[in-house]
Amino acid sequence: MAVERSGGGDVAKTLALLWRRPPEPKAVGRKAKVSVEQVVAAAIAVADREGLAAMSMARVAQELNVGTMSLYGHVPGKAELIDLMADTVLQERDLDFAGTWRERIQHYADRTRAVYQAHPWMRDVSMVRPPLGPGLMDGQEFVLAALADSGLQPRQVTVAHTAVEGFVHGAAAAEVDDQQLERVTGESGDSWWRARQLFWDDYFDVERYPTMTHLWNAGAYDTGGTLAEQVRGSFDYGLTKLLDGIEGGLG
Repeated sequence: MAVERSGGGDVAKTLALLWRRPPEPKAVGRKAKVSVEQVVAAAIAVADREGLAAMSMARVAQELNVGTMSLYGHVPGKAELIDLMADTVLQERDLDFAGTWRERIQHYADRTRAVYQAHPWMRDVSMVRPPLGPGLMDGQEFVLAALADSGLQPRQVTVAHTAVEGFVHGAAAAEVDDQQLERVTGESGDSWWRARQLFWDDYFDVERYPTMTHLWNAGAYDTGGTLAEQVRGSFDYGLTKLLDGIEGGLG
C-alpha cells in the first residue's frame, strides 16, 4: 500500500488553507460552485469508502459533480488536500476533557484511536512532517499540558510527548491495518492464523525457540477473545506501561 506524506505542499498556501485565511477577494468573477470545506469533506468521503489511493483531484471533482479545474481555485493540489484531510479528521477528537494527567493522556489515546477507526486511510499518511493546522496543534497542546501537569521537567515533557505520540499513532495505525486487510481479503486475522496451524505442527522448532516454547507452555498466549480484542488489550497495556514509566521518572 502506497504511503502519502503530509507537509509536502506549498507552505504558504497550505498554512492559509489549514487556518482558513482566505485570499484577497477578486475584483470580478463568478461565484464559486463549491467551498474549501466541501472539497475537503468530499475527499474524506472518497478516502473513507475507497481508500487514500483512490483519492485524486479528479475523483473529488466527480464526487462533487463539478469540473476538476474548479477545485484548483480552492486547493492547489493533492499534497495540500492531504494535509487538509488529515488535520480535519484530527479535529474530530473532541479534546475538551478534564481529569488527572494520566486520564487526559488516556482520553487523547482513545480519541486518536477512534479517528483511525473511523478513517482507516490515516494509516497511509506519514506525518513525520506534520500538517501544522489546528487539529494537530490542539492535540499537541493537550498532551503537552497534561504532561506538564504531571510534574516533569520541561525537557522531560517534550521527550515524553514524543514517546506518547509515537506509541498512540503507531499502535492505532497497526490495529487499523489488520482490520483493513480483513476488509480487502475477506479473511479475518483469526482465520488467517488458524490456516497456518501447519507451521506450528511441522515447522516450529522447540529447541531453536526455547523462550517462545516456554511461554506457550506457561499459557502466556492464552489471552482469550478475538484477535481484535487482543490487539485492543495490547494497546491499553502498552499505554499503561508507558505512562507508568513516565510517572516513575517523577521526583
